[in-house]
Amino acid sequence: MNANDRIELMAPAGNFESLQAALDNGADSVYFGVEQLNMRARATMNFVLDDLPEIARRCKDKNVRTYLTLNTIIYDHDLSIVKTLVNKAKEANITAIIAMDQAVIAYARSIDMEIHISTQINITNIETAKFYAMFADTIVLSRELSLRQIKKITEQISTEKIKGPSGNLLEIEIFGHGALCMAVSGKCYLSLHSHNSSANRGACKQNCRKKYTVVDQETGFEMELDNEYIMSPKDLCTLEFLDQVADAGIKVLKIEGRGRAPEYVAKVIKTYREAINALHNDTFNQEKVKDWMEELKKVYNRGFWDGYYLGQKLGE
Repeated sequence: MNANDRIELMAPAGNFESLQAALDNGADSVYFGVEQLNMRARATMNFVLDDLPEIARRCKDKNVRTYLTLNTIIYDHDLSIVKTLVNKAKEANITAIIAMDQAVIAYARSIDMEIHISTQINITNIETAKFYAMFADTIVLSRELSLRQIKKITEQISTEKIKGPSGNLLEIEIFGHGALCMAVSGKCYLSLHSHNSSANRGACKQNCRKKYTVVDQETGFEMELDNEYIMSPKDLCTLEFLDQVADAGIKVLKIEGRGRAPEYVAKVIKTYREAINALHNDTFNQEKVKDWMEELKKVYNRGFWDGYYLGQKLGE
């Protein structure tokens, strides 16, 4: 594999312990939220504004890129906070802002801050990718696309020389591993309806991951679903077909998990680091994949692990 084709491995960081786990296990970049206005705003783990310089320092020492998530719906009363966050990120030398609202995108561009487009925008075609290339160097495509569709977009980017503000070819990022929202590209209203707590403001109550009892309204017969998370997809895992992911022209592989434990971050990042290195060295094979998959299973609970979930869908 050509050095320029090497996939960037992006790790989640919900706190300094997880950040260090990512740095110690081979992440190329990390993404994180600060207080509010990110999609994990109500998580028990989150950084505060004053943490930005320390995050930047630790990552610079390891030559790791830093991405601040500012990807919720933005209201008028949020605009001053947006500017403060982006300004502080710029001052701390954070690499880029992950955004979905045009107000965030416009302000970040106005101070020459690198932008990555969130999956929340739901980009599914080359013309939309061209539009956002005017503002961003990296875009996360819609989670609903197949590898065939993704490859077509990356080929068109290369053929048509579609570039971001940096002057480099537009980079395509996808989610490569972890939990997936049941809604289209994460835009869900179930939590808002049931708890007045908007998932699109980073306050998801994860209704889809709760236990439910189904009741037959005619007979009153009840059936407990035995904690099978009936509305929640199995976790995504692209490890088994990572060679196909690379062949599709994807430049950044994002690992979900800002709410997960440092041990999870360490194990998943270490495993994907080894797999990406094997791709780069032309030593990627199914025997190694089998061992890596066994390692990943060690950090999963019953009900959420299925290494084939979306593997077949993405490979279509």
